[in-house]
Amino acid sequence: MNQRQFCTRLLLAVLIVLVSMVSWGRAADTNEQSDLSKRLAASTQVLNEVMATPGKSIPAGVIKRAECIAVFPSTIEVAVLVGAKHGKGFATCRTAKGWSAPAPLDISGGSWGAQLGGEAVDLVLVVTDDKGMQQLESGKFNLGTETSVTAGPMGNQGMQMNSDVISYSRARGAFAGTNISGSSITEDQDNARALYGSSESMADILAGKVTPPQTSLSFLSTVQKYAGRTKQKD
Repeated sequence: MNQRQFCTRLLLAVLIVLVSMVSWGRAADTNEQSDLSKRLAASTQVLNEVMATPGKSIPAGVIKRAECIAVFPSTIEVAVLVGAKHGKGFATCRTAKGWSAPAPLDISGGSWGAQLGGEAVDLVLVVTDDKGMQQLESGKFNLGTETSVTAGPMGNQGMQMNSDVISYSRARGAFAGTNISGSSITEDQDNARALYGSSESMADILAGKVTPPQTSLSFLSTVQKYAGRTKQKD
């Protein structure tokens, strides 16, 4: 084989590798988009099912005071023996124009795993004040240290809650307030990049500076359905 043939074959091999890498990247992006769409749909379903449970839903007096709402659907799996507690979800905050685009989140740590018996669970967090919202926007949210967190009431109670965050959980259909003090919530930068097509900060997303993707509209309309567009006065 002469040098010209070698160079031709080498160039062809390089082109094949490049095409394969591009195709793999597109497939990976498609799979990630699909996962995010499914998680948004699951978050919508969790909130609808929680609020549709007579006598055991989040009280209007709590959810209508929300500055932000975060939902972690049953992608959360708890391994009690090794203490591994981790999950993914989304948060949205009130803005002057309505609820913000959803910010992808990770949650880990805390003591709620032992309380819930080591199974997959759903979590709903209601951020009730500016302090909690600012901590969430920072991209690093430690519950029980920088911010206070309390297991929430259920049913028709409209009781005043003084915590920055009020938490609820659901495992095997049972829904209840739960203490998740010690948990850490962080922004999921990889998922945010996949969802929005570019790097967007948690603060910009939750401040309403980012256009919500089409796949998130059902989730946002569900949040507004229960929490209202404007915050209920204390």
